[in-house]
Amino acid sequence: MKKAIDKRYMALAVRLARRGLYSTPPNPRVGCVLVRDQQLVGEGWHKKTGGPHAEIMALAEAGEQARGADVYLTLEPCSHHGQTPPCSQALIAAGVARVLVAQRDPNPQVDGRGIGDLEKAGIVVETGLMAAAAEALNPGFNKRMRSGLPFVRSKLAISLDGRTAMASGESRWITGTAAREDVQRWRAQSCAVLSGSGTVIADNPSLNQRLEGEERQPLRVIVDSGLRVPVDAKCLNLDGPRLLVTTTDKISLAGAYLDRGIEVLGLAPRPDGKVDLRQLMVELGKRQINEVMVEAGPLLNGALLAAKLLDELLVYQASHVMGNDGRGMFTIPGLLKMDQRIQLERRDLRIVGDDLRLIFTVSDKDDRG
Repeated sequence: MKKAIDKRYMALAVRLARRGLYSTPPNPRVGCVLVRDQQLVGEGWHKKTGGPHAEIMALAEAGEQARGADVYLTLEPCSHHGQTPPCSQALIAAGVARVLVAQRDPNPQVDGRGIGDLEKAGIVVETGLMAAAAEALNPGFNKRMRSGLPFVRSKLAISLDGRTAMASGESRWITGTAAREDVQRWRAQSCAVLSGSGTVIADNPSLNQRLEGEERQPLRVIVDSGLRVPVDAKCLNLDGPRLLVTTTDKISLAGAYLDRGIEVLGLAPRPDGKVDLRQLMVELGKRQINEVMVEAGPLLNGALLAAKLLDELLVYQASHVMGNDGRGMFTIPGLLKMDQRIQLERRDLRIVGDDLRLIFTVSDKDDRG
């Protein structure tokens, strides 16, 4: 009976944490529930960076009823002074009796210290309940804290025969309205949207999120080794943060972009003269970018996959055929034998409007910073 009650309230904490799906970055999404005498007395979630953490919201709602309560937390309470005081001390001061923590915090500043604070104060701490669900709330935060790299998710709209555009480059619209609306939700939860110069030149996309009621815009990152993107491209002139990434030998030619207030980053080029994508991901990690959504063509997608920098593929498949002259999903030269295949694992499959949405995790990836 007790285990069933614990699971029910931890599930509520997970649902609360998801309310911060679009607004918490670079912080993690966290939910908290306080229960006393089997009655819910307080609940909270982290709404936005700089605001109160989930524990503080739940404690404020519970008031004096927090004393002797059980606490259900999706993530270990912080134990350090950041933009807000440590939540571990707030729980101790409130006199809670028991704390169930779904996931230990991978942040090196916390990682076990919050739990240690509670245990030293005589509070019973249990860990691991619904750990997988808690981990799934924060793939980007978890990866960045463990490796220094963001979680990279590539969105692809394809035909039944795996084409992302006609031979002419025409690609609007491969998928239907419901799929495109679904993409907006994924964009909104991302810290950055990444594309390449070829896609920007061909399609002139906005690359901003357009969810009603959500104000935070992801950083729009354009990889442009040759500084070919027009300075008046939509993605470089809409509200929100923008970053044009080129090579160090081209940075002196970036004056027109700088004059428009566009940040330009120069990275040491690879031997082929292109932007070093691994160094770009390291740089984004340093900028506290948790989740990157890639919306690009086969060249950039292929380069990211070949470099083992993709974590997940978000694929929308339409029920039509575009023919063998259409453009593919990935340009990856040199894959000649079956044992050279890049392994994927299907994690989810569902119908979105008239289209099929598949989510794959990339098994063959490298998490080194």
